[in-house]
Amino acid sequence: MSAKTKIVVLHMKELIYTAIFAALGILFIVLLVMMFLPDKEDSPAPKEEEPVTSDAVSLYIPGIYTTELVLGNQTIDVEVIVDKDSITSIRMVNLNDAVTTMYPLLEPAFESICDQVYELQTLEGVTYATESKYTSLVLLEAIQNSLNKAMAQQ
Repeated sequence: MSAKTKIVVLHMKELIYTAIFAALGILFIVLLVMMFLPDKEDSPAPKEEEPVTSDAVSLYIPGIYTTELVLGNQTIDVEVIVDKDSITSIRMVNLNDAVTTMYPLLEPAFESICDQVYELQTLEGVTYATESKYTSLVLLEAIQNSLNKAMAQQ
């Protein structure tokens, strides 16, 4: 029995190329899986509407209501989530860095207004700083438009 020795020649360049293509293939598969898996929602889903009885009158129709706000050539959406008796969430959607750079008072004014609305559960009596008067007025109008969409017909 004679053992035949086999010599295998591996070129370093081919090994490096193979490793790079294998890593790119794995990365591509991971990205495809992440892109097509359903996302978990951050905000709570709106509850089903309950029938209104004569003794319990609801203030709002539960759901998510948005108003488009145009700032220069950029648009953002002001989203208001309500249940039948209260405002549960207010947030700005599609807010990008260009808007926050061009309008630096937008986010602080919005946070201040939201805190007051959560506490008061109405836009009546909301106060704002004089340096952000016009920004606050635009935000209050957008929130009011969304709440008008949510109002229950009485």
